Amino acid sequence: MNSVFLPEDLICTDSGQKPPNLHHWRGVRDIFSLHYVVRGTGYYEVGHATYKLTRGESFMIFPNTEVYYYPDPQDPWEYVWVDFKGTESQRLLSMTKLTHDKPIVTKSPVDLEPFFHQIEATGMAPFQRERSSACLHLLLSYYMEHYPQEKILQKNDYVVSAKEYIENNYWKATLTVSDIVKYVSIERSYLFRLFKDATGMSILSYLKAIRIKRACTLLHSSKFSIKAVAWSVGYQDQLYFSKVFKKATSYSPSEYMKKNALASGGKEEA
Repeated sequence: MNSVFLPEDLICTDSGQKPPNLHHWRGVRDIFSLHYVVRGTGYYEVGHATYKLTRGESFMIFPNTEVYYYPDPQDPWEYVWVDFKGTESQRLLSMTKLTHDKPIVTKSPVDLEPFFHQIEATGMAPFQRERSSACLHLLLSYYMEHYPQEKILQKNDYVVSAKEYIENNYWKATLTVSDIVKYVSIERSYLFRLFKDATGMSILSYLKAIRIKRACTLLHSSKFSIKAVAWSVGYQDQLYFSKVFKKATSYSPSEYMKKNALASGGKEEA
């Protein structure tokens, strides 16, 4: 029997808005809880630190961490919040400045309140859970954008972004290295150096490798013509594709198809 429950990659467990009052809370949660101050002033205590927060600032409650937060009695805060859990939670937060050691971020350059209101924790239908997760992903993407974890951005993410762009666009015959550099938005020679250090290949070599890998997958099935395969991996000239393919694999596309047909159990005619 197929389960109706979805993998717990990123699940919203609760969300809402607290109006200005003297509510305070102390304790330990077993989930992540992100709060965004809409107006007023409040305080967040965790460990041996006390943080004063005002409009546009955020604080995170991490799982299994004792915290205490409360409003300023003269100017009580109003805030929105979202509680969440799942295997994706830590990965996404690791790309932001929000950490156990510094669980607060300063005023956002954009108003994040509307994104909290888009997240609904109610409903058990798969489409409701997926929609809630998508809205939560959107919210966290703004924290990744406006409060990025600099060490990741300086090196690894540039290479990851370039690789993902290639893997998503290799099929375009018009794709060039300049397009990839423009997408990543850093200086050309710097990206070349980072990419070579991380992969051992040039960007152009990586693009060719991705195209040949995909071509091998398509040729292995023997369902498609060589011309269709060539077009599908970014080569509009079938003869040129065959030349590039043979240089990379030592087989022509037709030889590769026959070789794999035999390896899969086909029989040569007597």
